[in-house]
Amino acid sequence: MTMRPDPTFHASPKLAMEAPAENFAYTLLLSPDFSKPDALAVIDVKPGSPTYSQIVHTVTMPNKGDEFHHFGWNACSSALSPLAGHAFIERRYLIIPGLRSSRIYIIDTKPDPTKAKIHKIIEPEEVFKKTGYSRPHTIHCGPDGIYVSTLGGGGKDGTNGPPGVFIMDCETFEVLGRWEIDRGRQTLHYDFWWNLPRDYMVTSEWALPPQFENGIVPEDLLANKYGHRLHFWDLRARRNVQTIDLGANHQMALEVRPAHDPVREYGFVGVVVDTTNLEASIWTWWREGGTFHVEKTATIQPEPAPKEKLPPLLQGFGAVPPLVTDIDLSMDDRFLYVSCWGTGEMRQYDVSDPRKPKLAGSVHIGGIARRTPHPNGKAFAAGPQMVEISRDGRRVYWTNSLYSTWDDQFYPDGVPGVEVMANVGRDGGLELDKDYFVSFPDGYRAHQIRLEGGDCSTDSFCYPSA
Repeated sequence: MTMRPDPTFHASPKLAMEAPAENFAYTLLLSPDFSKPDALAVIDVKPGSPTYSQIVHTVTMPNKGDEFHHFGWNACSSALSPLAGHAFIERRYLIIPGLRSSRIYIIDTKPDPTKAKIHKIIEPEEVFKKTGYSRPHTIHCGPDGIYVSTLGGGGKDGTNGPPGVFIMDCETFEVLGRWEIDRGRQTLHYDFWWNLPRDYMVTSEWALPPQFENGIVPEDLLANKYGHRLHFWDLRARRNVQTIDLGANHQMALEVRPAHDPVREYGFVGVVVDTTNLEASIWTWWREGGTFHVEKTATIQPEPAPKEKLPPLLQGFGAVPPLVTDIDLSMDDRFLYVSCWGTGEMRQYDVSDPRKPKLAGSVHIGGIARRTPHPNGKAFAAGPQMVEISRDGRRVYWTNSLYSTWDDQFYPDGVPGVEVMANVGRDGGLELDKDYFVSFPDGYRAHQIRLEGGDCSTDSFCYPSA
């Protein structure tokens, strides 16, 4: 607790863009065969530093089999909310959930990121007892606590009841309980985010644990049994007010990215695959007259490929699906970045008109068939996956692992952990930085990235940009 607001909290997106650049990136490392504990790597991202693009500290966990996935801060700019804020709390602790173990680690990054250490461990029994949920997935810092989405309900296989969201105390890290009062038609879960002043939340759908933990289930995918709906909620009442089905063939509606400026009532969601043609898609939602609307606004086509370049899972299709597995929106709401994990492409769309995205930039790296190397000549296994954008929008970082069992199905030759960065032109365009290439220790894969002081998928803002 401090007597002044944390200097990394910003009232508006514009002020966040003007803040000092990040010096460190935090990246989650997972052991896909569970032979070693998962870890948090701290990377020097300050240009000119003698350790630039190198791991300068590692926090190794005491347990095996956690399967780290998505993580976040205990507090962020949402703490400046005029209604329910905690303006004097610090952005200090990283909350890291184990997707497979349901264990949660609290990592203290003060007094220095290079000395980060474990502060507290929340065992899965506490999560089960207080929420009835399992498989914690995504962390968002809200004005009144830490919100955690889950992918499993109760029981050993996580199918005893639907998954949902629970809340933790942002100072003691005690698990408080379920967030939902009335979930309506929601039975699956994946991502969530909100517009705080407009008082709504958006959630998306992936699958239940038996459909993802041991790999993708082709029969379920072709039968359109993965998630394909968006849910809109009254944030304060914790009530589902509207559900929109994107169509059963639009399988796996994953990351949701609302506009950062709270006066803009729209956002985006990425769909992994259309089972009728293997294309991926971007959808835009907006609210008008109190009702939410959604439409497909961009499509990405599969790439034909010879059978010998395809993993067994795809050989019957003769093509590589783009597999949009992550998206991220720049702080000024101008550029949407789209990870095509299958074809090995990072796309940049100009979404100044959110219902008419225009392709503004693209780089290829990795890919199931292309296998494009990095500009420095080094191999990049798999394709662009978790993507993170600096607050000023000039740097885009990404890693290459999706989920351990899915990695093995789509990239059976292996997915050594790598992190790269692309520089962004003033008016768009992407160019991979030849000097930024992080290779992680053998046996580890790399997933989500967080940036020191916040990034474009961390903070939600309480005030509009001037």
